[in-house]
Amino acid sequence: MPERNTESVPDPSPHLPKVWETGETLDQAPIPGTRRLWLAGALLLAVLASTVTAVTVLDEEKGTSPKDRTENISAQDEPLVAAPPVAATAPSGKSGLAAASPSGSAPDGSASPAGQQGGADPDPVPKPSASKSKPASGGKPPASKPSSARKSVQAVNYPDRYWRLDHGSVRLDRVDPRHSSRTRQEASFRLVPGLADADCVSFSLGNGRYLRHAQFRLRADRRDGSELFEKDATFCPRPSAFSGAVMLESVNYRGRFLRHRDFRLRLDPYDNSRLYQADSAFRLVKGLG
Repeated sequence: MPERNTESVPDPSPHLPKVWETGETLDQAPIPGTRRLWLAGALLLAVLASTVTAVTVLDEEKGTSPKDRTENISAQDEPLVAAPPVAATAPSGKSGLAAASPSGSAPDGSASPAGQQGGADPDPVPKPSASKSKPASGGKPPASKPSSARKSVQAVNYPDRYWRLDHGSVRLDRVDPRHSSRTRQEASFRLVPGLADADCVSFSLGNGRYLRHAQFRLRADRRDGSELFEKDATFCPRPSAFSGAVMLESVNYRGRFLRHRDFRLRLDPYDNSRLYQADSAFRLVKGLG
C-alpha cells in the first residue's frame, strides 16, 4: 500500500469571516433583531442618565434647609424694579368773566396776569412767573359771563369814577345818580361776546359802534368789518389782585392791559408794581344809565 502523507495540507478554501464579526449572514443579509438591540441599548443609556440626574437633584434639595428654600421663594416673588409713585395733579379750570387760562406772552415780551390755583401765594399783589410772561394774582373775578345787559366799569382805586365816553375817547370821570341821563348813558356799555374771540368781551355802544384801542388809547369807533377792528375791540378778562375786579387784556397785544393814567384809558404793558395793579383793576357793575 502506498504510504500516506501525514503532513498537513493547506486548506484551499478561502477564510471567511464569522457571522458575529460582521453582523451579516453568508448571503449578506443582516441578522434579524440587530437594529432592535441597538435601540434598546440607547434607551437603556438614556434611562441611566436620567436616573443619575434625578438622584443628584434630590441630594441637593435634601442638603437645603426649609429656611433657605423660603428665602429663595420670597426673593423670587419680589419685583426687580419698584413701581413708581402716582403723582397727584390739581385739576385745571377757567377763571375770569369768560376766559380762564392765562394768555401767551406779549409780542414785546411783557407779562400778563394769570389766576392761581389751590395753594396760591397769600400776598394779594400778583407776582410774575420765572418767564416773566404770565404774572399771577390771588384775586378772583366775578363768575358772570358776557351778556347784553348794560354795564358800567368802575375803577378799583377811584370807586366814584367810571369809564365815560367823552368826544370819542374814554375817560375816568365821576358819575353818580345826580348827573344827567345823557352823562350816565355815556358811562354805560353793553357787554357782548368778543368780536375776535367769543371767550372774551367787547363793549358795544349800539348802532355798530364799539370801544377799541387805537394807538394804545381806548376810544369809540364804528365797526368796519376788518379783522384788525375786531381784534382791537376784544378784551379778555383776567384775575385781579382785588376781590371782585378784573384786568382786561388786549387779544392782539398779549401782555398789555387797559389801565387809567391821568384819568384816561390806555393799553399799557404789564407792570408788577402796586400802582399798576390798582390802575388796571376794574369792577363791572350795573349800568348807571
